[in-house]
Parts: sequence; structure tokens; C-alpha cells
Amino acid sequence: LDLSFGVLGRLISVPLKNTMSRLALALCLASAAAFVGPSAAPKATSALKAVEEFEVGVQPPAGFFDPLNYCEDQPESFARRRAVERKHGRISMVAITGVLVHNAQIEFPGYLSKSADLKFSDVPDGLNGFFSIPGAGIAQILLFCGLVELAWWPANNYSGDYGVGFFGTSYEGEEKTKKLNAEMANGRLAMLGIAGAMFAEGQTGETLAQQFENLSFLPF
Repeated sequence: LDLSFGVLGRLISVPLKNTMSRLALALCLASAAAFVGPSAAPKATSALKAVEEFEVGVQPPAGFFDPLNYCEDQPESFARRRAVERKHGRISMVAITGVLVHNAQIEFPGYLSKSADLKFSDVPDGLNGFFSIPGAGIAQILLFCGLVELAWWPANNYSGDYGVGFFGTSYEGEEKTKKLNAEMANGRLAMLGIAGAMFAEGQTGETLAQQFENLSFLPF
């Protein structure tokens, strides 16, 4: 992981068009670090047995992929890495869904800030939309995230199971493992998706909808 961030630091020094491009590149490379995992599954420790983490996310074609041998050398720290990967995947699924919905011009009615006379429909698509949110709104978002992280769904619960089930439905055994595998796969794709969307916008200056409209994502 330290090696990944060392490489990240060197790559960010590469000249890009603007600061937004550097930010998008950093997020793209950082999300890739979440895919670290070994070539032969080690014996699970007691901390991992309850959530069967060595079974979750082991899918073709990569299978049990751990080129840096973290699971053999640092089995306890793997529990935290897996929890971080799961959380980043969940956040990225929400993020990419938000990007797709907002770029489809589907927005909440009414005002985001009455005092600033700012409607939800006034918030631009893409990264620039974040900077149009008033400071008080940003503070509310950060406070809410802190409440979720520390009290509601605490980050020290590495299992990621907060007793809410899948839309209220709980699963056990093979069905639960299947659902967790699906979540992990979708989360990994979402991390690549949101990082790619941000990186492309930083490079082209176009939102996702504009890139599709102008076919900017084509290599020729």
C-alpha cells in the first residue's frame, strides 16, 4: 500500500491541464489500490472467520489475487483493507448513480439554499457542481458523514453488516455470500467508473453527458 502511494505521488507530478485533472488522477489511482488482495488463500484468522472475508470477492478471472502477499504477511490488517474496499465501493456506487441521474437532468424540486436563491436545478453537472454548494451546505454534509462514520454505522465494524439487510431482507449461507460477492464486484466497478468519469472530465472539461453527446470518449 505504501508503494502504491509512492507511485501515486510521482504520477501526480506529471504535468496535466489543470488542478482538477491532478485531483481526478489521484482519485483514480487511489481507488485502484483497493484491489490488492494473494495467490493462495491463507488460513483465516478469528477476526475474519465471522464474515468469511477470504471467500468474498474471490471471482473469476482473477480468483484469489494477492500479488503483494498481504494476506499471508499481514492477515489482521487485511480485515481493515477489506473493510475500506467495501466502504469505498459503497460510496462509489452512490456517487456514480448520482452522476448518471444528475447528468440525465433528474433533480430534486425546490431550493438547495433559500437564502442564496439557489435551486437544485441550478447546480451544474460534473465536478463544478460541488463548488456551487454554499459553505453551510458543505459543512452539513461533512457533519452528517461524521455522524454516520462514528455513531450510526461505525467504521470500526469491519464486517460492514449493520443489521439492515438487503432492502430489509437478511440472507444466510451461500445466498449471503452470493450477495456479498455481487456487492463487492459492483463496488469495484463503481470505483473505476466514478474515478474514470472524474478523470475524463478533468482532461476534457466536459461532463459525462457532454462526453457521450460529443463522443469524446472514442479513441479516434
